[in-house]
Amino acid sequence: MKIYLVRHGQTEENYQHKIQGLTNTFLNDTGRRQCQKLRQEIFSLSFDVCYVSPLIRTVETAMILIGDRVEMIPDKRLVERGLGQLENQDMKLYDPFKYWDYEGNCGDLGVEKIQDIFARSMDFLKYVLLKHEGEDILIVTHGAVFRALRCLLLKQPLKGNLFDPNVKIDNCCFQEFSVSSDDLLHSLSLNDFSKKKDE
Repeated sequence: MKIYLVRHGQTEENYQHKIQGLTNTFLNDTGRRQCQKLRQEIFSLSFDVCYVSPLIRTVETAMILIGDRVEMIPDKRLVERGLGQLENQDMKLYDPFKYWDYEGNCGDLGVEKIQDIFARSMDFLKYVLLKHEGEDILIVTHGAVFRALRCLLLKQPLKGNLFDPNVKIDNCCFQEFSVSSDDLLHSLSLNDFSKKKDE
């Protein structure tokens, strides 16, 4: 089974280094070109289904990448991290080391807590593994959820600061993972998110 992660193409807000979060934005011309380039690079790959965040920038990205070749299913668990009062502000105001500290689980200024992001990402991943065992899945999402899903797929321990500045997830970033559904489900089952969120 293969899982392919894609971050959406560039938006004007990305270009201006503005925080988007749940703000619904469109791809800009650069973002569309990025998607066209990626489409050519992955054209030989086959996908059984595509799951996509229902925000416009991810739907646009998915439409350019696969058109009507594959069933496209919107899933709210793939939306970007809600960034509260920081949305539409300069990216310099966002401290990834503060907001990706798993134990700190900071929700200042209405920012969605990191444990909540991992909880919905894990819930989505379990659903996909059970429903599409043995299939190849394309997932079109956003930077924060891409990073969370990547951590889970690589079975990284959920502790400390989970923001690795050496891992670049640029616009239209594409990454492939070969997974054993049984093995990954076992790994996911070791994390009791409901308990951690209550502590």
